[in-house]
Formats: sequence, C-alpha cells, structure tokens
Amino acid sequence: MARVAGMASRLVRGTAIASGIAAVAGLGIGFAAGEPVRAKDIAPARKLPADLCSRLGDISILLPAATTPVPFTQTGANDVHCQAKVDESTQPAYTAATVDVTITPQAGKAPGAGQPPIPPEVAAKQAFERKPWDDVEDRPYPTRSHVTGQAGGQDWLISVLVQRADIVVQVDYKAYPVEREKAEQAVLVLADRAIWESK
Repeated sequence: MARVAGMASRLVRGTAIASGIAAVAGLGIGFAAGEPVRAKDIAPARKLPADLCSRLGDISILLPAATTPVPFTQTGANDVHCQAKVDESTQPAYTAATVDVTITPQAGKAPGAGQPPIPPEVAAKQAFERKPWDDVEDRPYPTRSHVTGQAGGQDWLISVLVQRADIVVQVDYKAYPVEREKAEQAVLVLADRAIWESK
C-alpha cells in the first residue's frame, strides 16, 4: 500500500512539474510555433512635436557672432530634421557654420522566424550600435562621437549620436574657425536638449 501511495505521489509531483514547464514554455508558444507576426503586432514610431526644433532653444552660440538671426528650420514628418546654416559669403570675416540635428523615433521591427516583434527601444539600440564611432564616457545616455579635422586647426566637423529609449539623435556641426573642445561640449548640450524635448 505504501509503495502504491509513493508511486502516486511521484506521479502527481511529476505531473505538476511538467504542467509548470508547459505553462512557462507556453508564454511564447505562438511565435515559437511559427505563427506569423501581424503588422498590428509591431509598435509604430512615436509622433514627434510639430515645433520640436524651436523647442531646442537658442543655438546662436554655435553660429558666427556677426550674423543676423538665422532660422532653425524643421523638416520631416517621421524623422525630424533641424538645420541652421551661415555661409561664408554672407559674413564680413572668414567664418561659416552649419548645424544639423536629426531626431529619429524608432518603430518596432519584424522579427526573425518564430520570434516575437522587436520593440522600438531595442531597434533604437541596434541603430545606435551600428555607428562605428567612439564611445563617450560619463554620459547620462549612450553616446558616440566622430570628429574630423586637423590637430591645431580651427576647421572641424563634429558629429554626435545619442540614444535614449526609442529615440536616436544625431547632431552634425561643421564650423570654422572654432575651438574643438568648446564645440564638442556645445554639440553634446544640443543633443541632450533634443533627447529631452522629444520625450
């Protein structure tokens, strides 16, 4: 009798464990079994404010001091592109600058076979990591930068990429004459503004 009871106990315990495993495995069974991902399962990109560029504030510090106010124009419906440009031909001195900010809200992506949809945050991280630029340490958000110019010179192209959640911001700043260190700091501040205002 004891033997029968022991066997019954083991059978009940084994059944409970098997049921628990099945329940956990079942969490992704639809995708694992090859159920196709429908378009409505993939998260769309968030909509950015229509006045996003104006929210970035005063960018005059990045432009030649002798210029009259330059518009910071906004274009784009999904990705937002902000640009301000000062040509040397409009200046009394040898100077010019271009500021470009691109704010991209990532949408979710279709997955590989049998996998759940890729969420926007992961898609943004993937887009960020594809840029083979230098990592910038001690930053609140993942940041990479790329600088083109000559040591000791004053003609620089400074590019910064920042990612927060589903948003990727790229700032490209080309100017002369300009001090590299100050220009890099100003570009990082502008990138952070774009991240903040796009939340």
